Amino acid sequence: MLHLSLRRRSLALVATALVAGASWAQAPRSYATLAMVAEPQTLDPMASTADLVGTIMQHVYETLYTFDAKWNVVPMLADGLPKVSADGKSYQIKLRKGVMLHNGRELNADDVVASLQRWMEQSPRGKGLAKEVESLKAQGSHALEFVLKQPYAPLVSQLALPSGMAAIMAKDSIATPLTQFVGTGPYQFKERKPDAYVLLTRFDKYSARKEAASGYGGKREALIAELRFVPVPNANTRVEGSLAGQYDYADLLPTEALSRLEQSGGKTVPLLTTSFGFPYLVFNTKEGVAANLGLRQALQTALGQGEMLAAGFGDTRFFAVEGHHFPKGSPFYSTAGTDRYNQRDAGKSRAEADKAGYKGEPIRILTSRQYDFHYNMALMMAEQLKRAGFKPELNVVDWATLVQRRNDPKLWDIYVTHSGQFPEPMLSPPQLGEGAPGWWSTPAKQAALSAFNREPDPAKRGALWSKVQQVVYDEVPYINVGKFSSLSARSPALDNYRSATWPFFWNARIK
Repeated sequence: MLHLSLRRRSLALVATALVAGASWAQAPRSYATLAMVAEPQTLDPMASTADLVGTIMQHVYETLYTFDAKWNVVPMLADGLPKVSADGKSYQIKLRKGVMLHNGRELNADDVVASLQRWMEQSPRGKGLAKEVESLKAQGSHALEFVLKQPYAPLVSQLALPSGMAAIMAKDSIATPLTQFVGTGPYQFKERKPDAYVLLTRFDKYSARKEAASGYGGKREALIAELRFVPVPNANTRVEGSLAGQYDYADLLPTEALSRLEQSGGKTVPLLTTSFGFPYLVFNTKEGVAANLGLRQALQTALGQGEMLAAGFGDTRFFAVEGHHFPKGSPFYSTAGTDRYNQRDAGKSRAEADKAGYKGEPIRILTSRQYDFHYNMALMMAEQLKRAGFKPELNVVDWATLVQRRNDPKLWDIYVTHSGQFPEPMLSPPQLGEGAPGWWSTPAKQAALSAFNREPDPAKRGALWSKVQQVVYDEVPYINVGKFSSLSARSPALDNYRSATWPFFWNARIK
């Protein structure tokens, strides 16, 4: 009898467990798996302008300002837009009260000042701004003041950008390198396993803004408990994983995958972000063959950007062959220098190279397969350079290695990258600032940018940008290849996701 009773009790326990298991299995998933193009070379958002680093760490760190859906600057950690003095040299910024850091204490002005000082010491964008700053001081516990040497129109936009970001962090976490990632964002850093994942978890004491969500601005909510950023360097693997339902989001997929994604029968949802950005080629102006201005001009003459874009993207829905750096309708639209765009003139290039003293040295091109279009454009560029008598040497590495190597001027002559298309010219590429790979610094650059950045009137700044664009074509520190749209994919389970230059997953949910 006792044996029978025990058996019945065991069966009841099993049944209870099965019911509980069934309930658990039906519960909504609490995490999202997000396939990125590579392993981030760092999690320090000030140490790199790589989009991947900004994409991940913008969930952990916030900035004083950010951008709404129309690329207007709006406050984030700041209480409102700055109070600017009549002479344009003083910016007084009030901070929101009650904003909590991930270490459990309230954010204060000392944290912000220390963070911005670190940014101006370490970030290429921050270093450029530092030259404009006379002083930066806290004004009590929740306010600060920038005093500039001269007016500097892009200041607030620079403080808003998620790339090489002016991230606000706990003062007591600041170190070089960072070992603690203590910010104010809706997610906090949990764990990093190299080549496997970066894990972020919901920050329950997050202080959200009250305004409606718009772009990167307004209310942010961590509706997904865990974000798992997974490096998937092979583009085809990201495609197949999307089709198999393995990833909730897959970043930057090959354009030729669009038809397969569209025909997936609802297994995945393709995301086409139009006018996403521009691919560009960075030249090493500091050392090696590309330090020769005449040779850089010869290389520019050899290139046909139209062919390169076709090789990179194939489908004309994904690219536009345009020499102007900003689209028509922008106050910065200009045709200055565009006669040097898309020349593809091998004979003229060869003559210019001879005049510049080219002796057949290798042209070392640094590229990666993580961004499929980078690699395909590099292949086409190499063929174009061969036609002009150059000796291109392709160095194909993973993205993390490329980002590391581009900091050493002895290792490369040209590298391939891309940027988002932003409304403020000084936001990208970082070569317009100081100290970014390429190390472009000339009197012509300084003169053109100084005049451009001192002018507060948007209408007048448009004409001044024309002069900057002309200098870029004249001195060839980088080549803007054209415009492109990007292809990504999300799972049907990822709801309320909005495509963005740096993908963000606050306000999204898992159904």
